[in-house]
Amino acid sequence: MSAGSVAVVVTEEIGVPSWDLYELSIPCTVFGKPQADLADPWYDLRLCGTGGGAEDGPQGLSLRTRYGLDDLVGADTVIVPSVPDPCVEEGMPLPPELITALRRAYEAGARMVSLCTGAFALAEAGLLDGRRATAHWMHTAQLAERYPKVEVDASVLYVDDGDVLTSAGLTAGLDLCLHLVRRDLGAHVANQLARRMVVPAHRPGGQAQFIEQPVPLGDDEGLAPVLEWAREHLDRPLTVADLARRAAMSPRTFYRRLQAATGATPLQWLLHQRLGRARSLLESTDLPVERIGELSGLGTANNLRHHFLKHLGVSPGGYRRAFPGARATRGERPRT
Repeated sequence: MSAGSVAVVVTEEIGVPSWDLYELSIPCTVFGKPQADLADPWYDLRLCGTGGGAEDGPQGLSLRTRYGLDDLVGADTVIVPSVPDPCVEEGMPLPPELITALRRAYEAGARMVSLCTGAFALAEAGLLDGRRATAHWMHTAQLAERYPKVEVDASVLYVDDGDVLTSAGLTAGLDLCLHLVRRDLGAHVANQLARRMVVPAHRPGGQAQFIEQPVPLGDDEGLAPVLEWAREHLDRPLTVADLARRAAMSPRTFYRRLQAATGATPLQWLLHQRLGRARSLLESTDLPVERIGELSGLGTANNLRHHFLKHLGVSPGGYRRAFPGARATRGERPRT
């Protein structure tokens, strides 16, 4: 597995509103800062502009880039962080040269990615036709109406459709970018990068975009410690009753609180944590598959294989072979 090159689209001549800088900064932060101790070489990031730069962008902001749309072709990954609000709200046409460049990049074999309203650009290029996709929930109705060939899912954080990936807005874009690192370089590298960015290591794409009844801040002290304890004891046969007892809650209250906070049921959350542990161990150690099943709490080698095939589409052995240079020890690495 390797990092490769990442080309990020910047709509220069239309201008980048200050409130869209967040989506633009996400790929710059994840892929643009070298992390040689995690992977060397790191990603090769290029900001590719659609024009000559806005004379006076919104709130006095204008951007100029070194690379142009021709540089999208040949990139391993192309990311459209967002499109200007008038293109979403008022139907302003996107630059035709951008749409052409996106199609050419895809035909050349690039992995295509959108964050937030960037999905409108991929949809306009026809790259989402017949695919499941998402965007910020405030804009998914417009996306579905304007592009009826797209199967729009307004409820999820991001959608990984193999060579085309889309995310909801704001922090969901960060989730998707870390997911790309996980696909390219493995769970251990993605987890370490997330730790440096002081963000959760992994929120699954199927998690809800927003929570109707978030956990009150004053109650977090009762939930967070037990989840951390569970992560440190995944090798044990944990049950909802066990975790609820440790959190000094009834099982029903614990179930409701965890689902409100994470968008997942306790069993779904536990399975996700166990799979993450197993992936990290497969990448970083030469431990037998049977032992990894025990340490992750997934049980036998057959049970581990079942969950990997069901949720990751690959066997544990196949997953391990993708990371031949990452296993530095036969011992059990510290938990991360």
